[in-house]
Amino acid sequence: MEIILIIGTILLLILSSLTVKGYRRCSIINAVGHFLILILAFKLVAKIINSGIPVQCWGIFYADALSGVFIITISVINFASAMYSIGYLPQDIKEGHIKEKKAKVYYFLFNMFALSMFLVPMLNNLGFVWVAIEMTTLVSAFLVGFYNKKTSIEAAWKYIIICSVGISLALFGIILFYYAVSRQGGINTLNWIDMITVAGKLDPNIVKVAFIFVLIGYGTKAGLAPMHTWLPDAHSQAPAPISALLSGVLLKTALYAILRFFIITNNCLGSQFASNLLTIFGLLSLAVAAGFILVQKDIKRLLAYSSVEHIGIISLGIGFGGIIGLFGALLHIFNHAVTKSLMFFGVGNIVKKYGTNNLNAIRGVISTMPFTGIIILLGVFALAGSVPFSIFISELIILISGFTKGAYFAAAAALILISVIFAALVNHFSGVLFGKNMTNMPKTNETLSTKVSLLFLSVFVVVFGFVIPNFFFKLFHCAIGVIKGSI
Repeated sequence: MEIILIIGTILLLILSSLTVKGYRRCSIINAVGHFLILILAFKLVAKIINSGIPVQCWGIFYADALSGVFIITISVINFASAMYSIGYLPQDIKEGHIKEKKAKVYYFLFNMFALSMFLVPMLNNLGFVWVAIEMTTLVSAFLVGFYNKKTSIEAAWKYIIICSVGISLALFGIILFYYAVSRQGGINTLNWIDMITVAGKLDPNIVKVAFIFVLIGYGTKAGLAPMHTWLPDAHSQAPAPISALLSGVLLKTALYAILRFFIITNNCLGSQFASNLLTIFGLLSLAVAAGFILVQKDIKRLLAYSSVEHIGIISLGIGFGGIIGLFGALLHIFNHAVTKSLMFFGVGNIVKKYGTNNLNAIRGVISTMPFTGIIILLGVFALAGSVPFSIFISELIILISGFTKGAYFAAAAALILISVIFAALVNHFSGVLFGKNMTNMPKTNETLSTKVSLLFLSVFVVVFGFVIPNFFFKLFHCAIGVIKGSI
């Protein structure tokens, strides 16, 4: 029932963006609607983990504990972005970047994007999941090019072209999986609940080739290096709340699809083949991110390359495997989503104030924007993996899993690369926050909705650094059961 209510609420929000007069009313309705969806998402996931039984509806929709990790993550970031948009869009209108009519178009696209992302972890058929992921690309491309500037339009086209190539490769992999399940499994469907029951019967050689195509295809959308090249342009050109959605949850929807095929592959081949591939791509992503973060001069592109880093860390956690590695990876999916969204919101405020993305031109944020400056100070140490914030915990768990599994080289290399990125982020943002402001800008007081969205995410960033709430602990434990095939 909750699945239908979530989808129905989003459809009503899409309709309201077309019928309600005034973008300000749309913004309030949108925030209230996504708060309701947040409540429904927690209610749905609580039902799944308390009963231990996946929720199914009409044979089309399906949600288990693994779905729940992504449903919760999407709902939290959607609500935060909806709140942040209330104060963000009026500034765009005031500065002449968009007109009031286009603000209503924004909310239409926002909710189409939200719908497509929610469908990914809620669909039973993995072919339909592919369609939903392709839908996320098509809708979000309009949001990447939202300002109709040359740079944003170029970024949108690059995003569409590269991700379409990737999704085509993923489709070929899915076709190979379908061939295998129909030939050896005796079923003519891509429904998850049917495919997983015959996974052990599939031809190992076909499954190996199919998983490689799926990993490279969906890995393009997830931002794994070296298929990540669309990501810095798209993240840097999109409006700040959309950058948060792109980094915080869009990348994770592709990871969700990879995980589903990862489970099937492991049931057929054992864990070593798929795990080794994810470990390799994870390390490569960390190395590429470290190099670009060191020399980066654009503040939003800096955060984009940080996303490549953290997708790599999640891949390492999955690759290291075991209960510890998988727990760290699932925790990191959520921790990165809230921390990176927090940073994109804060940087969105900074870019609005200073009128530039150039790191060298942004100085003295603590003095000109005290509230945002404090949030960014907290956020940069959290994002870099410092004590006592949430990302430190999930990174530590993943590294421990690597060493305990005997992957000494991979774990040590990851530790070194994470340390390099930590130093680079602190160096970049120390100038941004504490450098001398030569223009004597007046202090800025952020809107109430902006402060609420930032504080909302900050709670997760801080609390998860000290304790993992029992609800999330049970959710991750049940999701590990799904991945390992015990549930």
